[in-house]
Amino acid sequence: MREKILLKGNEAICEAAIQAGCRYYFGYPITPQSEIPEVMSKKLPTVGGVYLQAESEISAINMLYGAAATGVRAMTSSSSPGFSLKQEGISYIAAASLPCLLVNVQRGGPGLGTIQPGQADYFQATKGGGHGDYRLLVLAPNSVQEIFDLTVEGFDLADKYRIPVLILADGALGQMMEAVSVNVKPVLEVEKNWAITGRNCRKETNVINTLSFDKDASEQTNRDLQAKYAAVKQNETRCEKFYTEDAKLVLVAYGITSRIAKSAVDKAREQGYKVGLLRPITLWPFPSSDLLRVAQTTNAFLVSELSTGQMVEDVELAIRCQKPVHFYGRTGGNMPTPDELYQEIVKIFAEGGK
Repeated sequence: MREKILLKGNEAICEAAIQAGCRYYFGYPITPQSEIPEVMSKKLPTVGGVYLQAESEISAINMLYGAAATGVRAMTSSSSPGFSLKQEGISYIAAASLPCLLVNVQRGGPGLGTIQPGQADYFQATKGGGHGDYRLLVLAPNSVQEIFDLTVEGFDLADKYRIPVLILADGALGQMMEAVSVNVKPVLEVEKNWAITGRNCRKETNVINTLSFDKDASEQTNRDLQAKYAAVKQNETRCEKFYTEDAKLVLVAYGITSRIAKSAVDKAREQGYKVGLLRPITLWPFPSSDLLRVAQTTNAFLVSELSTGQMVEDVELAIRCQKPVHFYGRTGGNMPTPDELYQEIVKIFAEGGK
C-alpha cells in the first residue's frame, strides 16, 4: 500500500527530487517557490547531498551546468523573473545535451509583477527563452500528486534523452496542500559515458563545450539536437481528454486553470451543453495531433490561461485554423472562477447555436 502524506506543491517537488536520486540543488529564493530551497537546504545534507544557495539566479544555473556535466542528478528552481535570468545558462545546458531538472513556479508578470499565480511564461518555456534553436521538455502538472509524479519522471526523461526537463507549475499549485501517494521506485540507471569524471576514472577525458568555430560542426550539433527533439515529440507527447468524444465545444487549459475548466465543463454538462476538455500535460511537445483529431468532431475551442492568450497560437496551429478558437483569461494574479468560464461557454453556444 502506498504511503499518503500531506504536502504543499513546492514540498512535493523536493520529496520527489530526493527520491529520484537528486543530490545537488543550486538556487536562490523568490516567491512563490521559496519553500523549495528551504526544504532542500534541510533535507539534502541528510542524504549525503549538497545544497548551495547561489549569489544570484545566473550563478545558480551555471552551477547546475557544471554539476550536470559530471553526470549527477541535479536541479534548480525559481519563479518567473528569477527564471528569466537563467535563460542564457539554459541555452548552454540544452546545447551541451546535459540532463537536469528545472522548475518554474510561475507568478504574475510582466516585470516583477505580483507574487500571485500566473501562466504567462508559456512562450518562454515552450519556444526557448534563450538564444538558438533548442527545446526543453516541458511538463505541466495540475495537482500536487502530479507535481510529485512528474518530478520523478522528469529526472528519468532528462537522462533518457539527455535533455533539460522543465516542470512548469504556478503559484497556486506550489502553495496548495493535498494528499500525495508516495511511490518509491528504483532510480533509472543510465550509462553516462559522456560525463566529465576526471583523469582518475578513465584513460580518456571528456570535454563538454558548446563553442565551435567550425560552421559545419556547429550545424551538425543543431541537426543532432533536432533529431533528438523529433524523438521526444514522437514518444513523449501527453494530454488528458475529458468528454471530448461528443463535445461541440472543447476547452483547452493546463495546470491550475485546467482544474477550474473541468469544474466549468461539469456544470455545463449538467445544463445540457456538450462541452469537453483537453488538458496538455506536455506543453512541449504540444499535443497537436490530439487536438487535430478532436477538431474533426467539435465546432469550436475555448482556451483558458492565466495570461493574455499565449497558448491560443499553438491551438490554432494544431487544428490548422479549421475551427474558431475563443479565449478567456485572467492576469495580475487573478484566476477565473468556474462560473466565469461557464458563462463564457453559454455565450459561445448562444452565438453559434446549442
